[in-house]
Amino acid sequence: MAKDSGNPARFEIRSAKPEDAVRLAELATQLGYPSSREQVERRLAEVLPNADHAVLVAVENGRVIGWGHAYVCRLVESERSAELGGLVVDEEERGSGAGRLLMEHLEAWARTKGCRAVTLRSNILRKDAHAFYHKLGYTQIKTQHAFRKSL
Repeated sequence: MAKDSGNPARFEIRSAKPEDAVRLAELATQLGYPSSREQVERRLAEVLPNADHAVLVAVENGRVIGWGHAYVCRLVESERSAELGGLVVDEEERGSGAGRLLMEHLEAWARTKGCRAVTLRSNILRKDAHAFYHKLGYTQIKTQHAFRKSL
């Protein structure tokens, strides 16, 4: 159910903490990436101390309702940018403005890191997410295949 998107001030945006792991795992699972508390705790332990990563949470009335993760991407072939690793807002809170606020904070963080752009990848099936990103000023720059090899 969409909430009133006109009052983003009702959300607190802050850095994620290890004690947020249970809620981050629940939201990652909603996003389609089943995760346990232990897995998220281990992942947070790796990224939170790294200054090239930002994991932010949106909190309403003391409850984490969304999170976003961005990191600095340094490549030989292009200028430094930030890559959005993940963004999710609780399905009951979508349309509330929390996702937009998380993105604004992540973009501001990227600027402080000297990034000139934020890039992201979104599954072709996530039509609502595509509309959300377009509304925020993002443009689709290419279509590609993603490959993975387990090690």
